[in-house]
Amino acid sequence: MTQWTLAARAAKMNPSVIREILKVTERPGIISFAGGLPSPKTFPVAEFEAACAAVLKDDPAGALQYAASEGYGPLREMVAHDLGRQAAAAGTPWKVDPAQVMITTGSQQGLDLVAKILIDAGSRVLVESPTYLGAVMAFMPMEPEVVSVENDANGVDIADLKAKAAGARFLYCLPNFQNPTGRTMSEAGRSALSAAAQATGLPIMEDNPYGDLWFDTPPPAPLTARNPDGGIYLGSFSKVLAPGLRMGFIVAPKAVFPKLLQAKQAADLHSPGFNQRLITQVMQGGFLDRHVPTIRALYKAQRDAMLQALSHNFPQGEADDSLTWNTPAGGMFLWARLPKGMNAVDLLPLAVDQGVAFVPGAPFYAAHGDPRTLRLSFVTPSVDEIHRGVAALAKALDVYRHSLAKA
Repeated sequence: MTQWTLAARAAKMNPSVIREILKVTERPGIISFAGGLPSPKTFPVAEFEAACAAVLKDDPAGALQYAASEGYGPLREMVAHDLGRQAAAAGTPWKVDPAQVMITTGSQQGLDLVAKILIDAGSRVLVESPTYLGAVMAFMPMEPEVVSVENDANGVDIADLKAKAAGARFLYCLPNFQNPTGRTMSEAGRSALSAAAQATGLPIMEDNPYGDLWFDTPPPAPLTARNPDGGIYLGSFSKVLAPGLRMGFIVAPKAVFPKLLQAKQAADLHSPGFNQRLITQVMQGGFLDRHVPTIRALYKAQRDAMLQALSHNFPQGEADDSLTWNTPAGGMFLWARLPKGMNAVDLLPLAVDQGVAFVPGAPFYAAHGDPRTLRLSFVTPSVDEIHRGVAALAKALDVYRHSLAKA
């Protein structure tokens, strides 16, 4: 009988809590606030249909052939130009060299590639508290010591960062409309973090999949724009075009780009050239400048619906006795906290019985997760489903409260 011996690092690989919860939402009638899935209403289907025809007509051999590992040149140039334009508009000039842009198979691959070239077993990696679960999953097979850094109203707690920065390979953070909390790092917080990182020699990996999804005002300039040689920047086309294409990008300093390229070559040779050409074709003529505002308007309306439904169904009292939540200024998520003595994992099956699902917040912490927290996504359900789903969540919370009173 064949004996398979797994590598020790395989023990560090665990199933995604979110992906497991999403299986529950496949049950008929479940209103899901669980998944971080862009609304299909935002997918530019007609534009991609036209782009497919154009790409296959104009460059079928190039689109269907093997390609350069760095990515399709015109797309890399577009990324570099758009990043520089956005940073300048936010008041921080950033000259992005297309030669430092790599196209990846989703920004998730960017996390994996960075982990492979920067993390050794036992290396210290700093993350926000809480942080994106998918990043921790990408880091863990490299067997790091993942250390949480506390956050204050502006972002990363600088005193805590300085206390933990010694020997750390990098700080991973999401400054804009963070997954899972929806919070945004302020201009003051970014300036302080950038200064502290430069003073301590700490590299920053800045993940920005949601930055274009602001509702009223754009977020401050990227951290990487303030110190390009000290940062790696990750971006994605999933939230503004379509996640199914699996297209993202990395902007990396010259000191690490060659090793990232070698890791990319080992991983998949290159991201699909056909998909890269599709995105380039669709983005021509300033399409995103016209398209993204429609996404913002839709998501803002749905965020407002969720805030209204929460206020109606959960009257506010003492913080420890009421469900509390934040008001994200963009993105896809809202962060809530249950009354004292409750656990979101215990609430979830009761919520599913009422026809609604969410993601418990504890798995998003690298250590000492807060069991009272939960993440609510507002972008995929309709306004009507949001109101019905929040009402169902309130019923589930009542059932939970009564069960605790009887215990």
